[in-house]
Amino acid sequence: MKTQTYSLNLGPQHPSTHGVFRIILELDGETVVKATPVPGYLHRGIEKLAEARTYTQVIPYTDRMDYLAGMLMNWGYVQAVEKLMGIEVPERAEYIRVIVGELSRIASHMIATGAYGGDIGALTAFTYTFRDREYCIDLLEMVSGSRMTFSYFRVGGVADDLPGEFYPAARKFLADLPGMCDEYDGLITGNEIFQARTKHVGVITPEMGINYSLSGPTLRGSGVNYDLRKVRPYSVYDRLNFEVPLGKNGDCFDRFRIRIEEMRQCGKIIQQALDQIPEGSIQAKVPKVIKPPVGDAYAEVESSKGVYGCYLVSDGSPKPYRVHFRRPSFINLGYLAKLCEGWKIADVIAILGSIDIVLGEVDC
Repeated sequence: MKTQTYSLNLGPQHPSTHGVFRIILELDGETVVKATPVPGYLHRGIEKLAEARTYTQVIPYTDRMDYLAGMLMNWGYVQAVEKLMGIEVPERAEYIRVIVGELSRIASHMIATGAYGGDIGALTAFTYTFRDREYCIDLLEMVSGSRMTFSYFRVGGVADDLPGEFYPAARKFLADLPGMCDEYDGLITGNEIFQARTKHVGVITPEMGINYSLSGPTLRGSGVNYDLRKVRPYSVYDRLNFEVPLGKNGDCFDRFRIRIEEMRQCGKIIQQALDQIPEGSIQAKVPKVIKPPVGDAYAEVESSKGVYGCYLVSDGSPKPYRVHFRRPSFINLGYLAKLCEGWKIADVIAILGSIDIVLGEVDC
């Protein structure tokens, strides 16, 4: 007997949509026949606003994109301006950028790990990761004075040097980090109910991941070894030893597990950067009024969500003529409609959470 499908709105106010995101599900019973993602509820026109701001004034807007990893958002933008102007960043500033960038990645992954546990029904997980993220945010506050929207990077370097009290506090955090990750593994990763909800669910094949331009843990969960810090090293990443965690099955479980493994690797990167950081300037010589020559430039960094890029066009004035951001959360959502087909409503929650989106970056 033929059944009639019906539509169900998931979001835009649902907690498991991770922000104001809506998916229109066409269902046959509880089985998804078609999924239509509807972004745009948080759109603030950052790219257009940038055209009326000086190059330095654009930096705080980038914080508001992926507000869970603000340092990395700063980095991609200022790197594009530096490329446009041919500015060489001092060594010490590059090491500081790596340190705060990786701390920002850890903070983002902690939210992703805890929130995903909550999506699946393990609400306790969020209290553990949010507790540990506070130590990470404390370190970033020491450096920037802010706990979320840092605006710390500058064209040619960073705003301030690392304070003296940062070093012992950072080393203490790094010593505790492996134990924190072990705790997440014991509480969430090894839980048989969690595994039943995530293993072999929402499988992304390596071919489809590449074809849809996915990146970050979403792509590496499918076993594709692509991390900008390794394949096209920027800053001082070529001087640091770390591994790129990869998945085997490309399912929700692999995408979740990789973020915990990446936190462990971030700790190793920060430890090496603290050991190697040289003395010297934290800011290159940059004109007070930044006026890049006429031209364009593109730069990208490996954010916590994937490849984050910034394309700049200069007309020679103190304000950018055009700014466009390649937002990994937005790109990664491109495969969501196809990925949800054939799964149950509860699986849609697991699939969306495994991609780890942040709506400020999706809608820009």
